[in-house]
Amino acid sequence: MLSHIKGKLIGFAFGFLIGNLPGALLGLWLGHIVDKKLANAWVFNKSAQSEFLYTTFATMGHMAKSSGQVSSEEIRLAEQLMNQLRLQGERRVQAQNAFREGKSVDFPLQETLRNFRAQVKDSRNLLRFFMEVQLQLAFADGELHPAEHRLLLMIARELGFSESELARLLAFAEAQLNGAHQGFHNGTDGRQSQPSADRLRDAYHILEVAEDASDTDVKRAYRRQMSKHHPDKLASQGLPKEMMEMAKEKAQDIQQAWETIKGVRQIK
Repeated sequence: MLSHIKGKLIGFAFGFLIGNLPGALLGLWLGHIVDKKLANAWVFNKSAQSEFLYTTFATMGHMAKSSGQVSSEEIRLAEQLMNQLRLQGERRVQAQNAFREGKSVDFPLQETLRNFRAQVKDSRNLLRFFMEVQLQLAFADGELHPAEHRLLLMIARELGFSESELARLLAFAEAQLNGAHQGFHNGTDGRQSQPSADRLRDAYHILEVAEDASDTDVKRAYRRQMSKHHPDKLASQGLPKEMMEMAKEKAQDIQQAWETIKGVRQIK
């Protein structure tokens, strides 16, 4: 309860010290404004987090069903994600129900995505993170089916991503799948060996930069990707706290991709 009037109390105290009663009243009013903004932000985050989790698992269910029969690998990935998010009790039941609802042929996916986009205030970082989670499921069985690709195009359009942006997201997801985040391998003599050509290519895909880009452009791409995936920034925009570990893992993948390229190019 005290947290809801903290701004008023602080504003009143400082205002009184500076300007006696008139200053206290001004401080009280300013504190009220601060309290109101904080309360609205808290409600938004809680609401956005619930919407994020529901839409994530419902869309995953629809994605799994799009290629026909839901595979055991897709179910395993959904359960693995629930475990990774440490969803227990009612939260886990809600996620399971959302996945089940999403598998329905008449599930209103477009309407659900539009509501989700409005709930997260059209945050590009959150929408991108959502897309990346869906791409993990799409690649669950090691390949992207045509029906899944068509559905991803529709999801991307609803969330405001172009076809070329989706192509970059697909390359990013496939690079992660290939294990590009491992970067250099330690040799038996303790020295670092050069990464394979495929691993280096995947590192460029993770940073979303061309292999012939300048060192300056590579640095900018790295910083841009880290900014998009910074866990604290995503949390402030409404990312569920359960997804923080996943956000940290993606940031680590980006960091390792940068270290791989930096080592090969000998960037200081």
